[in-house]
Amino acid sequence: MNLHTTPHTSRAHRGTRRLAALAAVAAMVVAGVQAGSAVATPGDGDARTAAATPSTAAALGVNPSAQRATAIKSAQADASSAAKALKLGGREKLIARDVVKDARGTVHTRYERTYDGLPVLGGDLVTHATAAGKIKSVDRATDAKIAVASTTPKLKAAAGARKVIWAGHGGAPVLAWETVEKGVQKDGTPSRVHTLTDATTGKKLHSYEAIETGTGTSQYSGEVELTTTKTDAGFELTDGERGGHQTYDLNQGSSGTGELVTDDDDAWGDGTGADRQTAAVDAHYGAAKTWDFYKTALGRDGIAGDGKAAYSRVHYGENYVNAFWDDSCFCMTYGDGEGNKSALTSIDVAAHEMTHGLTSATANLDYAGESGGLNEATSDILGASVEFFADNASDAGDYLIGEKIDINGDGTPLRYMDKPSKDGNSADFWDENLGGIDVHYSSGVANHFFYLLAEGSGKKTINGVDYDSATSDGSTLTGIGREKAYQIWYKALTVYMTSTTDYAGARVATEKAATDLFGADSEELKAVSATWTGVNVK
Repeated sequence: MNLHTTPHTSRAHRGTRRLAALAAVAAMVVAGVQAGSAVATPGDGDARTAAATPSTAAALGVNPSAQRATAIKSAQADASSAAKALKLGGREKLIARDVVKDARGTVHTRYERTYDGLPVLGGDLVTHATAAGKIKSVDRATDAKIAVASTTPKLKAAAGARKVIWAGHGGAPVLAWETVEKGVQKDGTPSRVHTLTDATTGKKLHSYEAIETGTGTSQYSGEVELTTTKTDAGFELTDGERGGHQTYDLNQGSSGTGELVTDDDDAWGDGTGADRQTAAVDAHYGAAKTWDFYKTALGRDGIAGDGKAAYSRVHYGENYVNAFWDDSCFCMTYGDGEGNKSALTSIDVAAHEMTHGLTSATANLDYAGESGGLNEATSDILGASVEFFADNASDAGDYLIGEKIDINGDGTPLRYMDKPSKDGNSADFWDENLGGIDVHYSSGVANHFFYLLAEGSGKKTINGVDYDSATSDGSTLTGIGREKAYQIWYKALTVYMTSTTDYAGARVATEKAATDLFGADSEELKAVSATWTGVNVK
């Protein structure tokens, strides 16, 4: 394998369609400018919005990944000062995870916390400071004071347990043991269940599943262009233009990396599930489109913002009807569906899985309760946005999730954003019981919010698909457009949400984001507020 050869663009099958060249990067993130940031300075109170800046990082002579690393290093050097400004206890320390400077000059710094050297789970926070370093406001995962009577547990730990402070979901911080039980879920998905147990009483405090599921000639996208790498022996699915993303074949295995997908002549797949390369074509293409969307539309250099790629694994297991993201490998994995003939590798599914990595690298929304629903919705929202961005005639953008993969066996999509309850399980509107249902169904409220914010209520047809979306209070909503909607969601996720954000918190976060991007008196902000009310988040 030669990673230093020139990236090579190939045709994936014998078709005629070629994709248009990507637009230039619209904005810079991390010590740069976020896409869509408002021109108006704080206090202007108008709705003027910055036009996209057609400049790339290279043209500006800067490296976003290097900037990010430098900004995080600087934030860590100043972490003790930030802790004092926040009046944290003397036993607490801050660990900088991310830094974003927006167009208004506000510096948003995301921190994890420790207490006597122990990780504080649910103790994350984001500070919002002036360019001079004065903290203007802070968003915390918990408002509770981090303090425990003792860091010496009374109960013996299970094998492999980690000692932590648990401060999540509004409870008083307690000394806890965190255990991780590995296994396999009913559908064949790997399982890694994290359980928090009170180290004094033995009471179970919290648990969550860490494996986040989404549910050439490509099978779903027609003829596509792939960026591959030439080697002495032929070609391999290594994308040197996008952080070195690679696609592997697990050959129906369920562990390890598998074999890097290679080819003699750089013509990949035949568009059917019978050809093993076809699934790899779709996965590789979906990863490229997702990378391009984040960089072009949102100015983000890779999932974690560090310029490094994740990788993809196809042909997982036997008759495995799912796909999943795993933080431990920083990778996406796809099954082949019933009869191993319809891999779950469509554009929106690929983007959905990669977006779980984005969420993990930013707000790290806990994969349980309402925050888990927001986690899943984020993957649906940005997954659908990538599908529109890809502008592929064979898989046109829509507000349906997984409509190409036929996971239900009857041609229906997995989820509907205009009316989530059409799947028979998802919620259209918020109610007090929402946090108690599966995160794939509680996500419906945020999916519905995004659709209404982008497109508005009532009947309409978009790219040949009919939609009819209603509000909980019968109000009529006018959409602000998809691009503004995903810019607002992305900014809320990356600089305002924390690990424990619930639906009420998501409303506040998106209102802050809309204010930053479009102004305090903007129609966009009014639309965000009205749309949340329209899905009963008040």
